[in-house]
Amino acid sequence: MKTSAIILDGPKSIQMGEIGLIPPKNGEIIVKIRASGISSGTEKLLWTGEMPPFPGMGYPLIPGYESVGEVVEAPSGHGLKTGDTVFVPGANCFDGARGLFGGAAQYLVTAPERVSKIDPGHGVEGALLALAATARHAMAGLQNELPDLIVGHGVLGRLLARMAAAIGPAPTVWETNPARQNGAETYKVIDPQDDTFRKYKSVYDASGDPLIINKILPNLAKGGEIVLAGFYADPVQFGFPPAFMKEARMRVSAEWTPDDLLATRDLIEGGYLSLKDLITHHAQPEDAGKAYATAFNDPACLKMILDWEGQA
Repeated sequence: MKTSAIILDGPKSIQMGEIGLIPPKNGEIIVKIRASGISSGTEKLLWTGEMPPFPGMGYPLIPGYESVGEVVEAPSGHGLKTGDTVFVPGANCFDGARGLFGGAAQYLVTAPERVSKIDPGHGVEGALLALAATARHAMAGLQNELPDLIVGHGVLGRLLARMAAAIGPAPTVWETNPARQNGAETYKVIDPQDDTFRKYKSVYDASGDPLIINKILPNLAKGGEIVLAGFYADPVQFGFPPAFMKEARMRVSAEWTPDDLLATRDLIEGGYLSLKDLITHHAQPEDAGKAYATAFNDPACLKMILDWEGQA
C-alpha cells in the first residue's frame, strides 16, 4: 500500500511524494482524505526548524493534524462504516517517515477511536475542528472564566472570540496587523495602542508572542488571569515588578482532548459555533512548497487548505 503525502525532509524542504502505508491491523480503518489544513503555529516551527525538542520529532516526517475525509474501509463493530465523513487528527501509519502529526496524505490508516464522525455538509471546513476544539479546551472547566480580551485575530483568536460571544458577553480582540482586523462578527477588533481600558479580568493570548505578558499587564485588572493559548517556541518572559503589582495569575492551555473534540462538534452541528470565512486559501498538494510558504508568510492567509480530491 502506498499513498501520496506531504513529506518534510528538513527545514524548508517540503514536497508531495509517494510513501508506503503500514497496512491496517486490529480493527484499524482506512480514510481517503479530502482536505488537510496547514497549521501556522506548530507546523511553521517544523518547517523553519525551530521546533523545540518534542516526542516523535525528526525528519523525514509527514505534517498535518487537521484533516477531513471519507472512510473507505472499516471493520464491523466499531461504529463506523464505509462512506462516513470523519475528522482525522493525524496518523502514524507511514513506512519510512515519522508521523509526528501525519495528516497531510491522500490515504491514512488509523484506529477508529481517533477519528470523529462529522456531518458531510461541513465540507473542507470540517478540517477546522481541531482548532475549534483547542479554543474550547482553553475555556472549558468550572474554574475558568470567559475572556473579556483576546490577543490575536488569526483563526484561533477568531474561534475563541466566536465561542466566547456565543456563551456570554462579547470580548474585545487585539490585532496589530491591519490585514487581520476585519472579519469580526459580534465582537470588536482594535489595535492595542488604541485601547485605554485597564481592567480586563481574563485575557486569552492566541498570538504566540513570547513577550506578550509584558504587553498585556498594563491593561490587566488586579488579580486578573492571562491564559497562554498559543504555542511558544521561545521562553515566555515578563517583568516581575508589573506582574507583582497586578497580582497577575497565569494559566497554560494545552492541546484539546477527545472530549473537547466531541463537545465542539456538537456546538458546530447545533449551530452555536460557525466555521465560516476562516479558510482563505486553497492549494493542490503538488504545490506544497508554495502553499506552506504562503501559509506561514502571508498575513492575509488565515488558513491554507490542501485539496486532495483531485489526486489519482
